[in-house]
Amino acid sequence: MFNNWILIGLLSLSTYISRIVGVEVMAERKMSPTLRVYFNYVPVAIISALIIKQIFVPVDGQLIISIPVLVGCVVTAIAIKTMKLFLPSVLLGAIIGLMTRYFMM
Repeated sequence: MFNNWILIGLLSLSTYISRIVGVEVMAERKMSPTLRVYFNYVPVAIISALIIKQIFVPVDGQLIISIPVLVGCVVTAIAIKTMKLFLPSVLLGAIIGLMTRYFMM
């Protein structure tokens, strides 16, 4: 089974390489709308995959939903939509997720 840090490193490396290759290949050329969409959504897709991997935890051959992580993600999403500030929203979600883990579980 993959270690999370190995997965994060490989996904980061693939994102970085795709961006560098894109910049080198497309230097002084107009980027097609399809390629622009690809470059815009790759980081979002990687982050989504990492979040989903943390929400659904394998336990005894079954996938279990991690309630503290799910609560933290929902709080973060709501905070980002309302406050429009990324870092404070992530911190708020992490704090609420930790409080859920330690005080309600």
